[in-house]
Amino acid sequence: MRELTPLQNICFRTGAVLMLIGAAIYIMYPMVGMYVFGIGTLMFSLMQLKAEYLGRSITLIRLRRQQMLACCCFVLTLVMMSMQQHQWGPFRRQEWVVALTIGCVLELYTSFRIPQELKKE
Repeated sequence: MRELTPLQNICFRTGAVLMLIGAAIYIMYPMVGMYVFGIGTLMFSLMQLKAEYLGRSITLIRLRRQQMLACCCFVLTLVMMSMQQHQWGPFRRQEWVVALTIGCVLELYTSFRIPQELKKE
């Protein structure tokens, strides 16, 4: 795995915290929460893309794809939040919670499995 620089690592962690805060704020202040979640998603996803895997382990390649799918779920969550807030498109209720849950489960699973597989390699 390509390691992130200290600045990129700070950006990655800040994005994760902003995503958490944005999802929590969205309940009380939807417009503010949507923007905070969006900034966090952008930071988190871009840094996730920077930390690429250059090896040949099929398991690690699969886990990296799952991380990318989780990032797509986070972006989809942002789109669904926007649809609910502006009342346009097919998702006008709380469907964003499902996309966020799927993304979080995938990210949590890969965050435990990737270090284990890197130790084996």
